[in-house]
This record gives sequence, structure tokens and C-alpha cells, in this order.
Amino acid sequence: MTHIQGFGLGLRVEHYAAFEAGVDAAVRPDWLEIISENYLVPGGPPLVHLERIRADYPLVMHGVSLNIAGPVPLDEGYLRELRALADRLEPGWVSDHLCWSADAHSQLHDLLPVPLTRAALDHVGSRIAQAQDALGRPLVLENVSSYVRFAADEMTEWDFITQLLKATGAQLLLDVNNVYVSSRNHGFDPLDYLAGLPVEPVRQIHLAGHEDRGDIVIDTHDHPVRDEVWALYEQAVRRFGRVPTMIERDDHIPPLESLLAELAVARRLAAAA
Repeated sequence: MTHIQGFGLGLRVEHYAAFEAGVDAAVRPDWLEIISENYLVPGGPPLVHLERIRADYPLVMHGVSLNIAGPVPLDEGYLRELRALADRLEPGWVSDHLCWSADAHSQLHDLLPVPLTRAALDHVGSRIAQAQDALGRPLVLENVSSYVRFAADEMTEWDFITQLLKATGAQLLLDVNNVYVSSRNHGFDPLDYLAGLPVEPVRQIHLAGHEDRGDIVIDTHDHPVRDEVWALYEQAVRRFGRVPTMIERDDHIPPLESLLAELAVARRLAAAA
């Protein structure tokens, strides 16, 4: 496994050429995060570009299809493909989302929240154990943004995550933007969320942009990181230390220089905090 530290970016097709041409050492990211599903192929251009870029940058893998909290059995074929890719790339870690995204009929192409109940803890915990056995490594799970709550909820999201990590040995990809988005949508204090999480299992931090509609905030990944999320990131650094941090952009993707400028802000804030 590759040792990851410092500040990274999500690798997107729009930036392949820039990374292959070479990025100024003074501003370049320390590592890159790939979307795992984009490279679960036997060959072709995606892997050709990835192998070129991988020669210069350590990688981590981030998936969107694990369906770790779903109602249907985990896809064993997908897990085998994921492990084969991880064995080939030797990433720092393999992550996905603490959510459900498929039912017995279809892939829903959304990251849907988990009921915060003891029954869900048992259900998700057993599936994490299965996934970790199949992958041969700890699983890193990301907190997702949410817009509705379940009437059956029995605990806070941070209590649920804390108990889940303790029971399974999984680790946390702390998405600071998602904490902010959910705090606005549900009316909790985001600092309570950070304070309620254990420090040791936090392996990575995500930063991203969102759309603020006043009565609802939507996690869009198509805006620069907003000031309120930068402020929450400073608090996260004070609590969790200089955890490897990256900026995600998935739509309205700007030139690489713009994202590198945002990454420089993260570096400055982390150093100050």
C-alpha cells in the first residue's frame, strides 16, 4: 500500500493532458483520487492515461457502487474487480460511501442515507466485514449529505458512525462539505458532528462546493469551496490534525490551475490551524 500524506485532487478526464505534461512542483498535488468504476476495465485509454499519471502521483481509490447499506447482497463480482484494480494500483486506501444506492431491481445512481438505528448498525456492520474480507484491506467510508430523515432514527449520525467504525475497524472519509450541507438541512450544529467523531479512524478529508437555495442546501460538486466550508475545515484540522485532504469537482470542471489555487487555500488553512 502507498503512503499518502498532504493534499490531493480528484483525477478527472479533463485534466489528463495537464498531468501528463507535468505540473509545476510548487503547486502540484501530493496525490490523486480516482473514481474506481472508471477503471474497472480490461484495458483501453482510461488505464493507459492512469498508468502514465500513476508514475508521478500516488493514488487512492474512491467508489460509488458498493451499496454497503443496501437491501440486496453485495455484488461479489464487483468486489473481485475492485480488489484486482487495487492490487494493480497499490492505492493508499479504497473508499466508498456510507449509503445505499441499489435495490433488487436497479442501480439508483444516488447516494441515499441510512436509517440511524441499531438494526441498521448490525446490517451495515456485517456487510462491511464481508467487503473488507473480499478486498483484503480496511474499508474507508464517506459520510454522505442528506435531505430527509427517517422517523425511525434512534441516534445522531455521528453516534452511528462512531459505533460502526468501532465495531468493524473500518475508517472514515470525512466529507466536511457534506457535514455542512446536512447540518443546514437538518438543523444541527456541525461542530457537534465533528466533536462526536473519534479522531484515530479519520483517514481522509473531502472538500467540495454546494448550492445554497436558502431553505435547502444541495451537494453539487460544481462550485468552488464556500467560505463556510473552509471555516469548518479549519475546525476539522484542529480536531483531527493534518489528515490527507482533497478537493472534489465533478461538474462545471474548471482548468486545473483553478483547482490548484483552491488546494493552496487548503494548505494555508491547515498550516495555520
